[in-house]
Amino acid sequence: MAIGLAYALFAGLTWGGVFIAPLLLPEYPPALLAVGRYTAFGLICLPLAAMSRRSLATLTRSDWREALKLAAIGNLLYYLCLASAIQRAGGPLPTMIIGTLPIVIALAANRRNHRRDGRLPWRALLPPLVLIAAGIGCVNHAEMRALAADGNVDLGRYLSGAVFALGAVVCWTWYPLRNADWLRAHPDRSPRLWATAQGIATLPLALAGYALLWLFMAVGDDPFVMPLGPRPLYYCGLMAAIGLFASWLGTLCWNEASQRLPTTLAGQLIVFETLAALAYAFMLRGRWPDATTQAGIALLIVGVSWGLRLKPETPAA
Repeated sequence: MAIGLAYALFAGLTWGGVFIAPLLLPEYPPALLAVGRYTAFGLICLPLAAMSRRSLATLTRSDWREALKLAAIGNLLYYLCLASAIQRAGGPLPTMIIGTLPIVIALAANRRNHRRDGRLPWRALLPPLVLIAAGIGCVNHAEMRALAADGNVDLGRYLSGAVFALGAVVCWTWYPLRNADWLRAHPDRSPRLWATAQGIATLPLALAGYALLWLFMAVGDDPFVMPLGPRPLYYCGLMAAIGLFASWLGTLCWNEASQRLPTTLAGQLIVFETLAALAYAFMLRGRWPDATTQAGIALLIVGVSWGLRLKPETPAA
């Protein structure tokens, strides 16, 4: 349990960085950020795949189909929705909506996987989930209040950002459940191998998306400078950093956590991503969070700690 917790925490710290990448490159289309990140992820996995080619060769056609599905929905589509949401609505609203993932995944897993992982009684699960929800509400109440004080909000663009954030929630509710299914069904497989396989599966999808985006911009006479935009070195460096740390290393750590923790509890630990994203956002703004935000963070931590103390009831034979 302790090792699984540590892996989930590190995965959250690396994943939090993807929330600020769209803010660091606001002039770049979200689709270019998505395909750039996962092109870097795939390229990073190539030498790792070469070193693990014998192990990768043991994966079946069904395994590779599953890796492609996970790559398409949990990687490319998720980050496309998230980057679109952040650029349209700013940081607060997407953080609020993505922050509901621990609750959504815990509810889905407790209903879907109770025969495999055991069932956490709803009465015992409710208090930590309420604390997590209250913490997320406090944090984002402060953020929304600051946004309203700005007064320069395009409501249509803002609402479309909310829709994209909801799409990201759907993608990342599906991804950890399906990913954990494969890992728990193959306990003899290395989580590192599965992370590398997903990177290899992502690369052709990202390259195809890159080519289609370039073609679409050329046909539409888009003034954006392709292939690398107006800040090519900064773009490449940032994509390489999040490709290495958030995509490969974060996926590896999450896979390690998924093999050690019940899915219901692992789902709650995605709250670490929300905490990390908030911390990085405040660092970027150069100011300390206010009292409401600090209270929300405390509620999040207490809720997760409480949830980790719960033990699922063993299903009857």
